[in-house]
Amino acid sequence: MPIFERSYRPLELLRYAGLFTWLVLTIPLLFIRSVVDEPVPAEQYLAWWALHVLFGLTYWNQVRELPLKAPLPFRLVTLSVLTGSALAICLASESSLGGVLLLVVAGLVPWMLDRTAAISWVLGQNVLLAIVISLVPGTTFADASVNAGLFLSISLFAFISSFVALGQHTARDELRKVNSELRATQALLAENTRIAERVRISRELHDLVGHHLTALTLNLEVATHLVEGKALEHVQQAHSLAKLLLADVREVVSDMRDEDKVDLAVALMTLVEGVPEPRIHLDLPEEVAMTDPGRAQVLLRCAQEVITNSVRHAEARNLWIRLRPEGDGVELRARDDGRGVDNFVPGNGLIGMSERLKALGGTLDVITAAGKGFALRATMPLEADKLDRQIEEVDARAREAREKTG
Repeated sequence: MPIFERSYRPLELLRYAGLFTWLVLTIPLLFIRSVVDEPVPAEQYLAWWALHVLFGLTYWNQVRELPLKAPLPFRLVTLSVLTGSALAICLASESSLGGVLLLVVAGLVPWMLDRTAAISWVLGQNVLLAIVISLVPGTTFADASVNAGLFLSISLFAFISSFVALGQHTARDELRKVNSELRATQALLAENTRIAERVRISRELHDLVGHHLTALTLNLEVATHLVEGKALEHVQQAHSLAKLLLADVREVVSDMRDEDKVDLAVALMTLVEGVPEPRIHLDLPEEVAMTDPGRAQVLLRCAQEVITNSVRHAEARNLWIRLRPEGDGVELRARDDGRGVDNFVPGNGLIGMSERLKALGGTLDVITAAGKGFALRATMPLEADKLDRQIEEVDARAREAREKTG
């Protein structure tokens, strides 16, 4: 079962199940003219074939991705073609075979309309089914109503099953997204903890070992003026070794401070792993993705907010996120191919993003228009003094956490 779930998404299963039902209904088309006493007239038979092919092609071509991403008029046209061709098949075949195709439509409706509209659509198409079947020669309205009622009961079962699958699909995607955000934050926190520990060790080396080695070097320097003979030779050698050791300690401390950058690319790639829609394209040059913890945290939150907006509001299929150097700082650019808006009003997320950037001397620019997607540009300067303060804050928080935990 886990392999089955990993191989197919619910919508793909729905697509193949509908195709199988459509193929089964091709069987009467292939043999009806040879097994009945009064074959269907050629005009009706050709119309039946045309309507059947129209339904199959429309269903197969349109049910490729989550239909809710498509504009509402497009979804309504698609459903109208499917329902209309299914009802017309009832007239062309002079039977209730089109009702079987309406079951397929009932399973598809929850993915294309909201709950109220979807229920109304299922009820409406079965009312129309009763009317259409009553037009078939030799069929009373009472018989047609009974047939339509039977199809309605099965349609409701297909509708509810599909609705439940949609809810699970949405919940699973949301869980994946939240889990990716958590893992990205966890990866960044682990990097920050590692850096804080390196800074602490480098300070201990500098403040304790460096201090004592400096005092030892000075005492040995004095000793070289107080001794003579072979003793002087040994004191001078010890003085040279102490100076060399002090230089090595300083070099180690410098190297540890030079490696106090985190890999933002790893956190961003972890973040986008749990986002099935839209498709996210990352451009993260290594020289830019390696940055200090404070800036990495802000950039990660910016990217997270951009992704959230694209998923919830933009109805985008693609999102491009790019990091690049900009003067003495770093720039994050993001754009999607969603619907965009003319009268843009920033929400709490974008306001919070702007405040974070402004606190570090950065800026935030947004460009959007109806039908032209959403574009964002965030810039942040590189300032060594702010970096030092941020590292000190990380170090202080790490010490407080250790003290609280005993």
